[in-house]
Amino acid sequence: MKFLYLFLVLTIVQVHIFSQYNPQYDENKTPTYYEVINTYKYLADNYKQAKLFTEGKSDIGKPLHLFVLSLDGDFNPESLKKKNKRIILINNGIHPGESCGIDASLQFATDILTGKLKAKKYLQNTVICIIPVYNLGGALNRGYSRMNQSGPVEHGFRGNGKNLDLNRDFIKCDSENAKSFERIFQKWNPDIFIDTHTSNGADYQYKITLIATQTDKLNSVLSEYMDNTMVPYLYKSMKKSNYEMIPYVQTMGRTPDDGIFAFYDSPRYASGYTALFNTIGFTTETHMLKPYKDRVLSTYHFIINLTEFVNKNYKEIGKTRQKAFENTINRSEFPIKWVLDKNKDSTLLFKGYTAKYKTSEITGMQRLYYDRNEPYEKQIKYYHHYKTVKSIQKPEYYIIPQAWKRVIERLKLNNIQITQLTNDTILKVTAYYIDDFSTRDLYEAHYLHYNIKTHKNTENIQFYKGDYIVKPNQKGNYYIIATLEPDADDSFFAWNFFDAILQHKEWISDYIFEETAFKILKEHPEIKEKLKQAKKEDSNLAKSHYYQLFFIYQHSDFFEKSYRRYPVCRKESNN
Repeated sequence: MKFLYLFLVLTIVQVHIFSQYNPQYDENKTPTYYEVINTYKYLADNYKQAKLFTEGKSDIGKPLHLFVLSLDGDFNPESLKKKNKRIILINNGIHPGESCGIDASLQFATDILTGKLKAKKYLQNTVICIIPVYNLGGALNRGYSRMNQSGPVEHGFRGNGKNLDLNRDFIKCDSENAKSFERIFQKWNPDIFIDTHTSNGADYQYKITLIATQTDKLNSVLSEYMDNTMVPYLYKSMKKSNYEMIPYVQTMGRTPDDGIFAFYDSPRYASGYTALFNTIGFTTETHMLKPYKDRVLSTYHFIINLTEFVNKNYKEIGKTRQKAFENTINRSEFPIKWVLDKNKDSTLLFKGYTAKYKTSEITGMQRLYYDRNEPYEKQIKYYHHYKTVKSIQKPEYYIIPQAWKRVIERLKLNNIQITQLTNDTILKVTAYYIDDFSTRDLYEAHYLHYNIKTHKNTENIQFYKGDYIVKPNQKGNYYIIATLEPDADDSFFAWNFFDAILQHKEWISDYIFEETAFKILKEHPEIKEKLKQAKKEDSNLAKSHYYQLFFIYQHSDFFEKSYRRYPVCRKESNN
């Protein structure tokens, strides 16, 4: 009897706790991971318009959840697309210390389901998918590690269970979290994506800033719609909501007075990845020094305003995205590298605080501070555009030797259609050779390559039954090009997937090779001239008997043909 009484008491307490969302942001607090998931479980159990899915694992073994709001109770992505519903995917807690989106999404879902917000105004033509907490490992590692941020008093940690920054993992996909995310993304194929964050950097008057998908990288029909219709509406509606917004404050110099420039969201980042699949992405960045309640509510109102816009304009958004996919499938040339266009600027009215300097009591040197007693409004320069510096013609197809399984796994994960050779065969293909590259120090468990320089040769190369064919004639063309072209910024080569090709495997013994080397120089005066020039430029080479012989070997026909040959080859349509 006592056990039954205790069970009933605990059940009542649990229902009381989770029967409604009890926001704590007024008290500068954010809920724990378990409180978040239990609240979503309660909502899904008690409202037919909501369902909580588990979608794969995270790096700590716990499942990644997806909470879906659908007005008619349909939770099948294919069925919803047939009904011409637009799908919005909201990702929260990629950096769990930036928890405002976790609270804002809970508040939004609760207000929709309990009737505080009129569901038809937001969900008549739209379905909302919410990842409650993406970085589970970081969320469970609670403390106070964000020293530049005004609360909440306790929050999660930036690194995940493998100490990875998950907002650098969308292309390399090292984490189980990223793999689960990409399954969700490909399954639901969202029209709009929101990633919720809190910023670091300069001090200014705004509570929230916005990164929209970089307009020059997004498919042109989508970027035109985003820039001319969608984004202006969002800025206008946020101002009406008393949460005026400004583009993400990334300064050209030390302070915003020097101007700001648009964020370059390469595919390692969430919105850069989603743009590869013609999804318009937004990253909200609330200001770290504003009260936590204001950060949560500004994110909440952004979700409300965006959802209302999508619900009203669902037909136009759907048609525009369909045109973008048709363009992606049929276009022949794809840009792969951009740089900030410093000759193409505009101005915007910026509400900041006066930047000043004073003597540090610690170092005795000058330190920057922003004087909140001297707010200002003035025009500053805004560099919004990136210009293409390299484009490539797509091939008829790429061919990937089956040995490179990690690449194939990621292509399949992203719904890229591939086939396999049915026989061993020799194909005339274009092969890249890696001429030069620079490498970063350790960065997110990799040594990222950049400044990659290549040359191409047309060759007959042996391929084998089971090697993979990837045709760039599909919706995922941008992903194919961005990952398989070696000198693209976030290519699989850049992320070290092919580093084995950078080491040669055969060597020489100088006392054996001496006579052969003499014969090579006699028959190939061009190699002799190259050696002579190289010795002038490299004193270490000039002093080394062995390396001079190796230089001759390296420039001869005997040297291994596969050294620095990029394994992914291009079959050109004219070959």
